[in-house]
Amino acid sequence: MDQDLGQLVQAILIASDPSSGVLHQQALEYLSNIQQNAANTWRLALTLFVERGPDGARKYPPAARFFALRVLDEFLDNRFEPLDPESFQTLQQALISYIQSEYLYGPAEANATFLRNKFSHTLTLFFLCTYLEQWPTFFADFFTLIRPPESTSQATFNPHISLLFFHIVLEISGEVADQMIKAARTYSSARQGRDTRVRDAVRERDAAAINEAVLTIVAEDVKRMSKLRKGDVTPTSKGELDQAIEVVDWGIRTFASYVGWIDINLTVTQTTVPLLFTLLSDPSLPIRLATSVALTRIVSKGLKEATDKLQLIKVLSLGQVLDALETKTRAEQAVRGSEVDEGEESYREALGRLLNVLGLELSKLVDEAPLEDVRNEALQMLNQILPVMLRFMADEYDDTCSTVFPLLQNLLGRYKRMRKTSSEPLDEQKRSFLTSLLRVILEKLKWEEDADPEDMDEEEKAEFDELRKDLRTFMDAALVIDQNLVTNALSNLALNTLNAYRNGVTVKWHDAELAVYIVFIFGEINKSRYTGVYSTFGLYVHLGDTLAGGKGRTAFCQTPIVVAREKRKETDYSEYPLTKHGEMLYALVESGISGYPHKTVTMQFFETVARYGDFFKVRKECIVPTLQAMVDNRGLHNQDSKLRSRVYYLFHRFIKEDRNEISVDLAGSLLESIRDLLSIQVELPEVEDQEHDILSEAVNNPGSFDAQLYLFETVGTLVSLFYRTPEQCGALLQSVVKPLLDELSVNLQAVKGPSDVLPILKVHHIIMALGNIAKGFPDFPSPLPEGYVLPPLDVFNQAAQAILVCLEAMNIFRVVRDATRFAFARIFATTGPNITHLIPPLMANLLAHFEPSELIDFMNFIGLLIHKLQNDMFDVLDQLIGPLSSHIDALLSQPVTGTDDQLTHVDTKRAYLNLLNNIMVAKLYDVFTSPRNKGQLEALFTNVQRFAEDLTDTSSQRSAFQFLNRSVTAWVIPVDAGSSAQAPTQGIPGFERFVYERLVPIAFSVLSSPQFNLKDGQMLVVLHEIGNFLQTVSKTRDQEAFEFFTTAFLPAQGWPQDAALEFASKLRELDGKTFKKYLADFVRASRPSS
Repeated sequence: MDQDLGQLVQAILIASDPSSGVLHQQALEYLSNIQQNAANTWRLALTLFVERGPDGARKYPPAARFFALRVLDEFLDNRFEPLDPESFQTLQQALISYIQSEYLYGPAEANATFLRNKFSHTLTLFFLCTYLEQWPTFFADFFTLIRPPESTSQATFNPHISLLFFHIVLEISGEVADQMIKAARTYSSARQGRDTRVRDAVRERDAAAINEAVLTIVAEDVKRMSKLRKGDVTPTSKGELDQAIEVVDWGIRTFASYVGWIDINLTVTQTTVPLLFTLLSDPSLPIRLATSVALTRIVSKGLKEATDKLQLIKVLSLGQVLDALETKTRAEQAVRGSEVDEGEESYREALGRLLNVLGLELSKLVDEAPLEDVRNEALQMLNQILPVMLRFMADEYDDTCSTVFPLLQNLLGRYKRMRKTSSEPLDEQKRSFLTSLLRVILEKLKWEEDADPEDMDEEEKAEFDELRKDLRTFMDAALVIDQNLVTNALSNLALNTLNAYRNGVTVKWHDAELAVYIVFIFGEINKSRYTGVYSTFGLYVHLGDTLAGGKGRTAFCQTPIVVAREKRKETDYSEYPLTKHGEMLYALVESGISGYPHKTVTMQFFETVARYGDFFKVRKECIVPTLQAMVDNRGLHNQDSKLRSRVYYLFHRFIKEDRNEISVDLAGSLLESIRDLLSIQVELPEVEDQEHDILSEAVNNPGSFDAQLYLFETVGTLVSLFYRTPEQCGALLQSVVKPLLDELSVNLQAVKGPSDVLPILKVHHIIMALGNIAKGFPDFPSPLPEGYVLPPLDVFNQAAQAILVCLEAMNIFRVVRDATRFAFARIFATTGPNITHLIPPLMANLLAHFEPSELIDFMNFIGLLIHKLQNDMFDVLDQLIGPLSSHIDALLSQPVTGTDDQLTHVDTKRAYLNLLNNIMVAKLYDVFTSPRNKGQLEALFTNVQRFAEDLTDTSSQRSAFQFLNRSVTAWVIPVDAGSSAQAPTQGIPGFERFVYERLVPIAFSVLSSPQFNLKDGQMLVVLHEIGNFLQTVSKTRDQEAFEFFTTAFLPAQGWPQDAALEFASKLRELDGKTFKKYLADFVRASRPSS
């Protein structure tokens, strides 16, 4: 044994020293083996932990003894059967002897305090294994240890044993009753049953004695603590007061751990309630916090009878106590001023949580108690604590404020339900409460005056944003309860602040920001406005003064009737009075607060005006001052690059929304004002890892250029407003594009190789900018309306040619290929079919060099062009589809070597099928049968058939059957086509045989596959597509298809004649939705498990 112990101790010491080299790993493996074989090694571990040396101290070092406890834990944990008698006796005697020598007469592990908690856990596991059958006197035996055998002058109870006792009861409560601990570990029915039996046995045998012991120890140490503080007794040791405080603290924590699962009559008595209230105001912070938790758990304890619950709350009288303590702690907070005492703030948080639970329990009685007297009394008590709740909510510390949010949410929810069931006006008590609540909410919505949002980290900003989000939720609820109260409070605050600023009154920055923020959120809060009410005679009456929240222009002005869409442009909205929100926005612009010397206020102004573009359609005189603020040094020309970047987007959003309200003179002025911002600057990121591609890193982290792209799009929008004067429009566009093309040429010539990163990036950025300028123009209409004024095609053609030249010279660089696709997609959307002659060389260069993942982007790009250009894409597709299919085949035939390859294969397959379906939808399917491509048609179907059969990729399966369905429509000649005056010219003679022989069998093989599981929603979607495909075959060939299914195909599959006849009849007769349901039921019924 000694040799084994020495070897084990040596291994533990080596394992704790990573510098031991090979021996370190060997030691770890050895210890792991010891722990895994705890059933055989626990005796060794027990000796290692408890053995004493010649001097009476523990023989082995703390690290070794800690490991010994881990082995014992491994042996005892998850043991649900009794120990054998010999093992039980060995463990029991050793552990009691250890407690007596170490805690009763020894230093209680003073040199290794971490062992105390670990030992209490191990002893708890031993208790759980043995209490029911082998050691039912566990607590009685323990109680004899708490009181020393002889009286001493220090204390009646041994503090070390007392603390150990507390820790063990805490551990037991955690194991058998703490739902969080139970939820965190893997569920075991055996453990659940054992823990329940232990909990019930403790309740029956020892709960009263445990509770009496805990409270007696606490009460005695409270007396000792009081005498020591007053100086009534002389301390026998330096730390005697601290020790007494520690005992009381852990005693109350222990009390709190079991109040939820033992009889309430034991824990709430004439003795305990005064004791707890005394400790709730104790000078020791830990004791106060522990007491608040204990009271919270008492209040939240579930009781069967509502009358018992009400009586418990009345006995506690927490409402008055919390009122006094909130007042006291708030006064102390005021005295501290700017000095933060986190401990005392945590105490206010604890009081807030206690009030919150008290309120929720009272609210539950109000909602659920069967007796009216109980409900009324609970409501009265609930109303009494509402002012205290509001004071906690008004706390300057957000953590304290949020403690009462659940109660407030519950309360407002009840008020909302009452409003739905009653047409009576809100009573004065509720209205007064809502008024006070709104005052608190509006105050809490403010930034702190000394805060600097620009200097705060993202986490702090996110926390404040989350608080504002919660507060807005409460405002939404209050709005439902009393709309006028909320809207008046918000509009009055905003208008008063804005008007004061306009009149030269000094307004603090956080007050100014709040006013603008209220205007920003007003439309969202008030989105469910009432446009009318029912009178007492049941007649619907239109409200003259609508509030806000409508859609479009009517959110901001009071129109007497709904204006038809086609008449909105000719309607003069300026003659209509503004809604409250309209008034607030008008005051916002007129106040000049956009010039407030604080960036947070300025940015909130820009966010607000960009959000409500429709307002400027009813008060057009506000457009110019708003745009002036956006363009000058308050916005686009601000020195702060971060602010400037955000305004790029907001300016774009504003112009896009109100483009029809902007005159050409104003558009020209704006263009001149922002020309100096169109210079493109390349920002290179810092790349720590040299293996990273700096080009890709720079494109993925472009700095401010991403935001600048919005500015280029806005330039396109402003130039497009000159469409009535094509020459001027072209000249303006040329004046913007030419400098970019010149710079493009310079940088193209500067690129000699991959190391020329800056000019390559400059080329990339300029191409992206040109694409975004095109994006600012309206999309090319299809069909082209009469009198449509074309955009400046010559300028766009010039830009496209220049981009193509760059691509031809630099197609080895992916960033250039990506930028080119981006730009051409936008140029084609603007110019329509007018520059399609550039598509063939564009495609050739894009496919000259490409990475597998790029092929997906390329196919999506082609799909976009098909959607935009329709028939004008036929010749391009005719040339493209063959080589593209070959590329796809080559890629998909490569072996999959990892997860990335697998994802690329799947994404490529899906993009390819989407492209094929886009071609079919656009009715360009003749490209597949053209002289150039008809030889590859069968290979195409072979690929699609393979995709359709692949049950591991249901998304591709669905797309494959969609393609097959459309192929039947496109190429199977209907049986009545010969007699029809409008017989289709397309169609492949004999294609129906291909459908019968090759495609229909695939559909049935998928449906009959054991892996085809209709409980999977994606597979059910595949079944629906198969149903569509089969019905298309049936409808196209009619009787021939019916006979094929009934006399040939289904009988060949072993179907009985009546089943084949029923299926074919349903296929022909049912509508699509009904047949898909029938097919799903049929497949389910055909499964062996059905």
